Amino acid sequence: MKAVVLDQNREFTLQEVDIPQPKENEVQVKIAASGFNPVDYQMTENAMERKLLHSPILGREFSGIISAVGEKVTDFKIGDPVFCGSGSMGSNGTYAEYIAVPATIVMHLPHNISFEEGASIPSVGLTALQAINRMQANSSDSIFITGAAGGVGNMLIKLLIERGNGNLVVTAGNEKSIASLLDLGLKPNQIIDYRKDEVYETALTLNDNRHFDFAVDLVGNEISLTAAKLLKINGTYVDVTNFSTPDSREVLFSRGATILNISNYAFGLEKQFDYYKNGLNELRVLLENKSITPPTIEIVGNLDEETVLKALSILRENKTNGKKLIMQIDRL
Repeated sequence: MKAVVLDQNREFTLQEVDIPQPKENEVQVKIAASGFNPVDYQMTENAMERKLLHSPILGREFSGIISAVGEKVTDFKIGDPVFCGSGSMGSNGTYAEYIAVPATIVMHLPHNISFEEGASIPSVGLTALQAINRMQANSSDSIFITGAAGGVGNMLIKLLIERGNGNLVVTAGNEKSIASLLDLGLKPNQIIDYRKDEVYETALTLNDNRHFDFAVDLVGNEISLTAAKLLKINGTYVDVTNFSTPDSREVLFSRGATILNISNYAFGLEKQFDYYKNGLNELRVLLENKSITPPTIEIVGNLDEETVLKALSILRENKTNGKKLIMQIDRL
């Protein structure tokens, strides 16, 4: 099969590699589309994220068609359309024509979305769903969100609104991102343009000069300190990035904050595969019932190194403009 491989010089090349064969509890999937995530480029640059690099073929989510099943698999048959957050649990990453994964992390593709849309959902959807389920926010709770126009932010806002949590103040960094947030149903007075406005003072003003019950940080680094300062005493800080700073952690400690570290990786590490199955099934039902819609996608290109380099550059420079980046691998 063809796959885009990261070599020892950290360069991507399109190569021919062996097609992975499913073990007795696995399925083989012919991949139709693969989603790009910030962790993809971070694994090429960041020592901590490189620990997640289980294969020289990157990519952690996909959609496609079941092409073979292991002898103990009963939930799927050849030809079934599926989507999956494979993380580090597959035979290889998803910048490839085929992958073998445990059947217990795969879910049937919602019947009303495309393969490209399906590939946009698992990573951001599971992350956002975990954050919401662990937050347990009431409809009256105030929630501050950094980087809301990104993939996780997009899905998080959709799920929050679907559950009746509308007391939101969020940040974005350009007009296209702001437009994407308005399309989700937010009002202009809920969105802070961090390029033009002082985030801390503006956020407090928009929240009636009160600190927030929850701060969800989807960006990290410098803005993590602002998010920490905006949190009320004994509030809840939701860290999706692992890029908080010593200063932000000092503020969080002084405020007696509860810190929720959001990680899909933890469940794969412990082989708690039901987390993936149950989460994807919950998202499938919401999508099929039209309670939420899939992310807005941008198809970057087909399976080759140019597509990968372009997508990772867009992610690195934070220029997704509220869209989920997708690579088409096979038009099934």
